[in-house]
Amino acid sequence: MSRLGKLPINLPKGTSAAINGDILTVRGPKGELSQKLHDFVKVDISEEAIKVSLGTAVSKKERAFWGLYYSLIKNMVIGVTEGYTKKLEIQGVGYKVSGGGASLNLSLGFSHPVVFALPKGIQAAVEGNIITINGIDKQLVGETAAQIRRLKKPEPYKGKGIRYSDEIVRRKAGKTAAKGA
Repeated sequence: MSRLGKLPINLPKGTSAAINGDILTVRGPKGELSQKLHDFVKVDISEEAIKVSLGTAVSKKERAFWGLYYSLIKNMVIGVTEGYTKKLEIQGVGYKVSGGGASLNLSLGFSHPVVFALPKGIQAAVEGNIITINGIDKQLVGETAAQIRRLKKPEPYKGKGIRYSDEIVRRKAGKTAAKGA
């Protein structure tokens, strides 16, 4: 039994949900998101809540979809009402970012500047060395932030690179620390 799957997903005011065939669509003040539903999952929509339940699932694999689709639908409802945000921080001498809107222009110590094109539905704001990524799709916001971070991961000796704002980079001692001992 899914503990979360048993709970209803409350729909805030100004948010609506509809099922068309096997596609669930959630509309809210920030936009609209759609999700294809699996055959194992049954979704009941009322005025103020969405209830996810199992159809005729009996196997463990089929029951696993219950909690998965509960989380996916809940993320959709939160996304169209509040939205999602990820913050990235750039650290290093000469490392900088500019742009916003459709693309980011990053100088990361390479011989050339890196131009990162943002996917549709994602906005980025640049303030100093901090990049703020906003969007209504939680998966797309997280994946975009991960792709930007992957351009120059933080290295453990000087800490240079792109990191999440709440990420802690474990620092290592260099060779000189070993000689002094």
